[in-house]
Amino acid sequence: MFKFKNLKFIAICFIFPLALASCGSKSKNEQAPLDQVGVAEKSYYYTANEGGSISRVNASTNKVLDTIKVDGSAHNVQISPDDKTVGVTITPKMSEKDNSMEMKDSTMSGYASFYDVETNKLITKVNVGKHPAHIVFTPNGKYALVTNSGDNNVSVIDAGNHSVVNKISTGKTPHGFRISMDSKLAYVANMGEDTVSVLDIENFKEIKKIKVGKTPITTAVTKDNKTLLVTLNGENALAVVDLSTDSIEKIPVGVGPAQVYIEPDNKFAFVANQGTEAAPSNTVSKIDLSTKKVVATIEAGKGAHGIVASDNNKFVYVTNMFDSTVSVIDNTSNKAIQTVTVDKTPNGISYK
Repeated sequence: MFKFKNLKFIAICFIFPLALASCGSKSKNEQAPLDQVGVAEKSYYYTANEGGSISRVNASTNKVLDTIKVDGSAHNVQISPDDKTVGVTITPKMSEKDNSMEMKDSTMSGYASFYDVETNKLITKVNVGKHPAHIVFTPNGKYALVTNSGDNNVSVIDAGNHSVVNKISTGKTPHGFRISMDSKLAYVANMGEDTVSVLDIENFKEIKKIKVGKTPITTAVTKDNKTLLVTLNGENALAVVDLSTDSIEKIPVGVGPAQVYIEPDNKFAFVANQGTEAAPSNTVSKIDLSTKKVVATIEAGKGAHGIVASDNNKFVYVTNMFDSTVSVIDNTSNKAIQTVTVDKTPNGISYK
């Protein structure tokens, strides 16, 4: 693992901070599956498991339906806007005994794999760059973008024929990102230089950088494209950026914030606080975007990392890397109501 000031990073050991290993133990809080009222029968969430798989979970029952094995360490996952394809970033593993999939060779290249939602069958693998991190589809379904943390760029993949049509340079060690609702701009967190790169997707170029704070991990952007959120792992804070002026406010959150997700109605944002390897955190910070205040701190599992909300705003799902579980949070009571065991070291998560 690569260390940075006693922190371990979030994924498969990019050449920068923090990397995590898995526990794999069953949570003592795990319950029998509960029917989630208001969740569509055919709604699912997917977790990318660094142990070498993708888990597909029925969101109405919270039962694991499928575990799809992959050839390497799955880091991030997203479902396409038409709900037909699952994209996942994968870095090849060093050896069979390396269950945590931590990478010791910073020159290893990875790929994005695309799976059919209905059949779970692999559609194709697309070679991208060194240490691919996050994958995000443009809302219009035209492209899938992948950050290559080891190459300091983003691969732009045609979502129709799965060919790489361009690469866009970013800052150092790009990681998590989100895309504006009009599919024109991507906001990429650069862990290695404390900035966010703003990318013009239509013209395949970086148009500016915003200095945000120490060790930005992921971003989220409101539907009106007026506000950008950035988790600052090195400051235990969430940066709130006014995109009309690039002015920044910072909200204290938990220890080692990883991913941030804005619920569909844009009223609240949720931050998964991962902590460090020596002292893993297990909380989610719920933030009122109108007041920019933390309104609840919710207990999850060890190494809370990936986070997503249901389409109806009723539930929030967070991956717990050290427990190999997902916590299901009731968005009204602000409590975890169920714990679901998935495969080893779940990282990214996506909801359909």
